[in-house]
Amino acid sequence: MKQKIYFVDAFTEKLFSGNPAGVCITDHAIAAEQMQHIAAENNLSETAFAVKDGEDFSIRWFTPKVEVKLCGHATLATSHVIFNHTDYNKDEIKFSSISSGILTVKRKEDLLILNFPADTLHEEKAPDGLIEALGAVPKEIYKGRSDYLLVFENQEVIENLKPDFSKLLKVQLRGAIATAQGNDCDFVSRFFAPAVGVNEDPVTGSAHTSLIPFWSKRLNKTDLLAKQISVRGGVLYCSHLNDRVEIGGKAITYLVGEINV
Repeated sequence: MKQKIYFVDAFTEKLFSGNPAGVCITDHAIAAEQMQHIAAENNLSETAFAVKDGEDFSIRWFTPKVEVKLCGHATLATSHVIFNHTDYNKDEIKFSSISSGILTVKRKEDLLILNFPADTLHEEKAPDGLIEALGAVPKEIYKGRSDYLLVFENQEVIENLKPDFSKLLKVQLRGAIATAQGNDCDFVSRFFAPAVGVNEDPVTGSAHTSLIPFWSKRLNKTDLLAKQISVRGGVLYCSHLNDRVEIGGKAITYLVGEINV
């Protein structure tokens, strides 16, 4: 069977920046094993699989190694495909997900705005080996649903982090979010997750479900501008809505093709 596939750069308006995601949209579900094979073959940080369900969609996300519970950039990329490469004519898309409930994405001019559940953080000690693997000592450490949030002194520390990924792979965690107040934005971040096959994710929408509540409270503001300062980089337009967050971004199509499955 031939299946249409799209590669989309998310959280950017320029090709070769932001976070690339694979997107497959189907009329019927594909076996999980097959989705995992496709994601591994794509070798992108995530590939999203959306199945049309009436006027709505279900969605799942796979790294090259595992299925994940939530992925922001691949949801943004999927919405970009639905809005721009199908006959969908509404300004809001509703996705149902196995682990994260109902997710919506609305189109507002050239921005796509994700509405995701906000994370809850609590102070935590660093798991054994984490600070050594990162090569820098954070000022504060928090733990959310899935990942650790590490707060550093300033943007320059985040820029200069050079994690030892072989050591980080041995630490008992899914992912580590490094963050600091930004020089020309409200906050910056980087995200490391070798345990799920992604040493450094270029732009991580799901990490902002933790970052937005934290920085909203710290800076005493509900609307924030964020930058993920990986090599590719990305810009996120954020809002804190109590138990939900909005994460806005742009996207651009890189590839439209077919795969044989």
